[in-house]
Amino acid sequence: MSMMRLLVTCGHLQRNIERYRADIEATGVELVVPPLTAQQFSASDMKKFIADVDTVIAGDDIIDGEVLAVGKANRLKAVIKWGIGTDSIDKDAARRLGLPVYNTPGAFSDEVADLALGLLLALVRHIPQIDAKIRDGAWPRYEGTSLTGKTVGIVGLGGIGRAIAVRCKAFGMSVTGSDVMVLPEAEAKALSLSQRSLEDILAVSDIIILACNLTAENRHMIDEAALRRVKPGAVLVNVARGPLVDEQALIAALRSGHLGGAALDVFETEPLPENSPLREFPNCIFGSHGGSSTAEAIDRINRLTIEIARNVLNIGASDPSRYNRVA
Repeated sequence: MSMMRLLVTCGHLQRNIERYRADIEATGVELVVPPLTAQQFSASDMKKFIADVDTVIAGDDIIDGEVLAVGKANRLKAVIKWGIGTDSIDKDAARRLGLPVYNTPGAFSDEVADLALGLLLALVRHIPQIDAKIRDGAWPRYEGTSLTGKTVGIVGLGGIGRAIAVRCKAFGMSVTGSDVMVLPEAEAKALSLSQRSLEDILAVSDIIILACNLTAENRHMIDEAALRRVKPGAVLVNVARGPLVDEQALIAALRSGHLGGAALDVFETEPLPENSPLREFPNCIFGSHGGSSTAEAIDRINRLTIEIARNVLNIGASDPSRYNRVA
């Protein structure tokens, strides 16, 4: 019988794989770790890699129906997504093929919420600009914006959205939120959060924070029409997925001055293209899709995904009901 093979394409786990290699290989599993030179692997890359492995711990790699079909036709038993978002995986095809897909929801809600507030503070208090000018020898004075008393609208009230709500309340903001799944009244009350429609949130919020999953239905949910509903001078923070926002509409709203600014950790195309007009705006600050990027969170999710892989491969298996299956 051939040795079981675990493919690792997630960059976070690849960078730290030597910490876990000995324990994994001691169970008779061969690690397959192809060099990752971009943010993720393409479908054509994944089709090659997945043809002769038993399971995969993937990042945001493109795992479409063709990739899954190749895996199923060979020895693939499951796909494990490092993190929350599974929009790059064709889950309908996985269901048709009988291939389980797992992810790790709630594993870094606090870390992404911390980043959301960090980006917001940096934006409204002009922290990057002040830092840059001081380094150049100046002593600048910017008038920022107070957060106390402002209304924040959180789109997506899963683990990340709820963690953001807690932090916003601590800053003295009035918190409202929207989600396709309405929170139980007791939970919303505990968060001091009012629930509204997306349209209402856009109209009343001084700050809009996107913290929802990307689906076929909400792609470009923040488009030209949505941005017209936004209060003049409001700011947008996106720590979810880039394609939730129509960037051409965002650029137009920034250029007109209707939108007061944007803090973006994610983009429609990643990395952000060098010729993106978003780079023109001093009232924009950028991240590099790093909401989960703390040493503690990365180690926690690395260990969880390896544990799920062991369960898939029936090596030291634990109760599979502990793991979140999305397809």
